[in-house]
Amino acid sequence: MKNIGLDELVIALVGYATVFLALVTLYGLFSLLPKLIYMNFKRYKLKRGENVKEHQEMLISGDETAAIAMALHLVFDEMHDEESGVLTIKNIAKTYSPWSSKIYAVRNQFNRL
Repeated sequence: MKNIGLDELVIALVGYATVFLALVTLYGLFSLLPKLIYMNFKRYKLKRGENVKEHQEMLISGDETAAIAMALHLVFDEMHDEESGVLTIKNIAKTYSPWSSKIYAVRNQFNRL
């Protein structure tokens, strides 16, 4: 009995190739996304007759992005209410209900004999 045959090898290679192709496609999509957004923004500005800045001036630096992200984090964290952390579990006595009873199952195999 052999461990790896030709069929298994083909399945593995096709799987690896599919994952690699998907990753390359996603990388390409994510690298083109800022350019597409800039083109859309530029077209919108030109329709309105406004002055269009150079592409480098419109990009936000990493420091500015980090500052905006930190400010948003602080604002959203402040909006969350403080919880006490105490859980209360109460036992509620339930009345018997035949709807949840196992003896009234549609296909009860053991009571047929």
